Amino acid sequence: MSTQILLPRWLIQIETREVLTGHALVIKQDRIVAVLPVADAIARFADAERIDLPEHALLPGLVNLHTHSAMTLLRGYADDLALMDWLNDHIWPAEGAHVSDEFVFDGTQLAIAEMIRGGTTCANDMYFHHGAVARAALASGFRMMVGCSILEFPTPYAADADQYIRRALACIDEFAGESLVGFTLAPHAPYSVSDATFGRVITLADELGLGIHCHIHETQDEIDDSLRRQHGVRPLERLARLGLLDSPLIAAHMVHTTDAEIALLAQRGVHVSHNPASNLKLASGFARIADQLAAGINVGIGTDGAASNNKLDLFAELRLAALLAKGQSGNPTALPAWQALEMATINGAKALGWDDRIGSLEVGKQADVIAVDLSALGTQPAYDPVSHLVYAVDRNQVSHVWIAGVPQLVNGELTRFKSAQLVANARRWQARIAPR
Repeated sequence: MSTQILLPRWLIQIETREVLTGHALVIKQDRIVAVLPVADAIARFADAERIDLPEHALLPGLVNLHTHSAMTLLRGYADDLALMDWLNDHIWPAEGAHVSDEFVFDGTQLAIAEMIRGGTTCANDMYFHHGAVARAALASGFRMMVGCSILEFPTPYAADADQYIRRALACIDEFAGESLVGFTLAPHAPYSVSDATFGRVITLADELGLGIHCHIHETQDEIDDSLRRQHGVRPLERLARLGLLDSPLIAAHMVHTTDAEIALLAQRGVHVSHNPASNLKLASGFARIADQLAAGINVGIGTDGAASNNKLDLFAELRLAALLAKGQSGNPTALPAWQALEMATINGAKALGWDDRIGSLEVGKQADVIAVDLSALGTQPAYDPVSHLVYAVDRNQVSHVWIAGVPQLVNGELTRFKSAQLVANARRWQARIAPR
């Protein structure tokens, strides 16, 4: 792989909150090897390929901290429903009838193509048929944390919690050593996983050095049911008693939190994935993100699945997250643009334990890099590129994407996918599933 010199108008340095001009970023093989003034970079790397980005902001690839990639094949299948109606009456029956290795591979590739096209270079997934998720990521050159779903009830993938766990461990062994793919254990939610199974997950995660990924406090009904019918305490208190908060944990949603729970999350170092569009669409509520950030919680941002969003667009999530935080808190300074951009880059990387390799444009890190063209009418004039990236940019303005130094999007064109084939696959699955 040749050395590449990227020559943007603006170079966004997340780790120092600086916008550099007149600087170049140099990629050699899969790494960032230099960030230098342009003249110095050209002199030092005279034989390198030069990529001119004259009206572009260069920044780290975005990290989608919570999604169900394969559910792109259920996009728009069951809209405008409450969460449990949506799950019990529509999504879970459709999954039971159709989810397979083929479904997951095709759906995950469709999701990856959409995410790359919108500047996302890494996703934290949670689904079934984990090997198909991993294979789809590797075939696409995409960085993926594969969440191995664990539940008590049977699906076509596994009969019970024991089988979910066995299949997860076998898959983790199968893909050991792959640089672009990692794994978490993903107990689905407090209402679908028993105390005994949570105990096994905690033990295995600690023994194997794995993170845990779980939906927690997504709806008020989840909390009320735990209090009144199941456990006599709020879910987070139950999970704390079980020891889940003492393991590396990504808590997806965390919409309904008290002051004491926010303090507990901060104290235990729990990472939170904020999923604003999905929370709104399912009427799950308004997460107290400004308060969580102020308490020192590491909050990243996710899309959730395309069945509950209905798109995998982190730039849209950034804008929505920032606006909701301001409106909910009554404070226009809450979640400013720089902090929102951190949520989608370095905060997500930290939550995955990958902040030593991605999340910022630092020498030595993997070259997960995106370029966003700010020359469009909707991003003129460009007083502040960071403001535009959060409040004004459309995902279609992403022009270039590199993952581990490999060009995945060049001048808006995907390099490893044939869009017509992805569309054909999606329509084939639509014909099998049929709308409700």
